[in-house]
Amino acid sequence: MEGESPRPLSILDRAAVTVATGLGFGFSPWMPGTVGAIWGLPLAFAVAHLAWPAGQLAAIVACFLVGVPICAAAARALGGKKDPGAIVWDEIASLPIVFLGIAPERLGVGDLAAADWRLYAAGFVLHRVFDIAKPPPARQVERLPGGWGIMADDALAAAMGCASLHLLDWLGLFR
Repeated sequence: MEGESPRPLSILDRAAVTVATGLGFGFSPWMPGTVGAIWGLPLAFAVAHLAWPAGQLAAIVACFLVGVPICAAAARALGGKKDPGAIVWDEIASLPIVFLGIAPERLGVGDLAAADWRLYAAGFVLHRVFDIAKPPPARQVERLPGGWGIMADDALAAAMGCASLHLLDWLGLFR
């Protein structure tokens, strides 16, 4: 009803908002998706250390599936908007997709000093470009209900970023 105070958030709502906003980084007044997506870089580095392909794919699928209800709950708690800008778990969880198929040693597995940081920088930028531009079919899957739409468009943006990163690598940009 009008004039009523919003109901207080439950512990589960607060936990969902905390995770979905990347520990609050999604509340940044300046480019919250990009600021929050920075958390995806350590996640991508950690996922690169898992066995290819089973371990990496399992971790990515787990992050996606955990994100669906978390992002849906956080969206409801943050006022019910379809995909609030403060929710950045979708960016965080999808960033490791960009680096699938890149040789682990080039991502610093086994020797951090040997990591090709240009790959991480290019992958991050490509992910953000595709996430912001939302070329088809990313814009269409964003219309899926609840957390599915929040997560799916970023997963597709990351897949596009992955294909682009591999193309740039094949063209010799990182050699």
